[in-house]
This record gives sequence, structure tokens and C-alpha cells, in this order.
Amino acid sequence: MQYDIRPIRGRDELDLFRSLPYQLNDELDDDLAAGRRRPDWMWVATGPDGRLAARTAWWSRTGEPYLLDILDYADGREDAADALLATAMRAVLPVGTTPPAYTRFLRSDWRDTEAGGVRGRMAVAERAGASLLVERLRLEWRAGTPVRADEGRLRYRGFRDDDEALDLMTATLDGTLDAHSRADLASAAPREVAAEHFHGELERWPSPREWWRVATLPDGEPVGFVFPARNDYNPIIAYLGVLPAHRGHGYIHDVLAEGTRVLAAQDVPRIRATTDVGNTPMAAAFAAAGYVNFEREVVMTWS
Repeated sequence: MQYDIRPIRGRDELDLFRSLPYQLNDELDDDLAAGRRRPDWMWVATGPDGRLAARTAWWSRTGEPYLLDILDYADGREDAADALLATAMRAVLPVGTTPPAYTRFLRSDWRDTEAGGVRGRMAVAERAGASLLVERLRLEWRAGTPVRADEGRLRYRGFRDDDEALDLMTATLDGTLDAHSRADLASAAPREVAAEHFHGELERWPSPREWWRVATLPDGEPVGFVFPARNDYNPIIAYLGVLPAHRGHGYIHDVLAEGTRVLAAQDVPRIRATTDVGNTPMAAAFAAAGYVNFEREVVMTWS
């Protein structure tokens, strides 16, 4: 079948773009208004009848495509998705650059409820050159959930400066179980990986640095840190870690509790967080702190 493949012509075509279901449909208006999306990053494939056969879109926080986060097709229209993604990537992405990761939010029980659709979309991305990096847990603490009391084992303060933040972040990359960090470490030095995360993400969030915490022993020796923050959509535990020399003592529970207390004090309805399915110590810490796994996420990358 022949398809008309093109970017949407503006907000007037949002109804067409939204005619395939996905939870991000509700965010498109705000994302366009805030510059996190652009019409020329939102592509559709329509059939001879004018109906939507497939769609794809990128999201950004930097002015350049940062994530491919929408990839859908109507029943039986995998061919439309293949043609659409190939055409859109050629038009949107700079020649010679590595494409941004593809990410998809899923039901926590997706293998039982939507496996065919998920694997179909992943197959489209695979045929475009992507491969699975990781499956992640999307977690949520909800207002009214008890917060672990401060047991007094640790003290908390702000970071002295950016160099201290980078020093501590670099140290925690030793032995990390995070798939993104491990992939980055395959081609960059730990300090470079920490700097990219700090400058490219953490310091961009529209929330005060006063929320950030260094956890120390009573004598002042740093044990770990946590970055409570607010992204464009929710309060989040953006990043936390325990230094290698202090792992195995349960300090992750104390550090996570402090980050949760900082955000809960802002009277927020929820706090979001993510961790890899394979990072079982971190997943267990979130579960013990009352965070529920409300969704999963698959992340695919191009090399």
C-alpha cells in the first residue's frame, strides 16, 4: 500500500496525530507550547482514505531531538511504521549522528496484557537499527504513604560546589548496576559520564539546588547523595547513590528516605522515580520506602 508520509502541519492536525492511543497524547499540547516538541518532529503516515496508519515523534529538553518516545501503528500496518520511521529519521536527524534512544512506557504487566503490541513496536525499531538496552521500573510514592523516620545514622547537607557533586557522582559509578551508565562507561571516562549526567540533565531541572543532599557519617565523611528535583511533569528522585566504601550497610534506605522527605515537605501529590529491572538493590529500596511500580519502560538505543 502507498502511504502519504510527512510531518504534521501544525496544531490543527493534533487530532489526526492523536487518533492512535497512548498516554502521552494528553501531554502534546503542553509540550508543543513549551518547545519540548515541534510539528516537524511529529510525523504521520496516512493511507489513501486519509486515516492514520502510523505515527512517530521526538521529544526534547535541549532544542534538539532527545528521545524518540512515540512510535505507533494501526492494526496490520507494520509496513507503514517501517516506512515512516525510516523517512522521518532521515529528515529529522542530522546526518552522521547517533539517533536518540527510543523509549516506551508500558503497563507493569505488559507481558500478560500487551506483549504483541510492545514487541511489534520494538521490532520496528530493531529493523531501523536499534537494540534493547534495558527495561526499567517506573515507580511512584503517593501522598499519605508513610516516610521512613530519620534514624540519626547519617547527617545531611547541601553540596559544597559542583566539583563535589561531580566527585561523588564519579565515585558511585564504580560497580554501578545502571544500564545507561554502564553503556556510557564503555566509551567514556567515569568523570566524563558524571559530567554529562550532571550538566546535561540534573542542573537543567526547574527546581532549587537547595533540595539536593549529601549524606555523611557523624564525623562528616560522605556516604552518598540524593538529587530530589522536579522535572517538567512531576517531582522526582532524579539520582541517588552510595559510595562503594559504604555499600552493604543499608545506607541506601536512609538516603532515599531523606530525598523523599525533602519532596514530601513540598506537599506534592506524588514523587516519581525509575530504576532498572536488573538493579535489584535499588528496586528493593524503593519498594521498602513505599514506592509502587505503576508502569515499566523499555529503552532501545542505536550504536
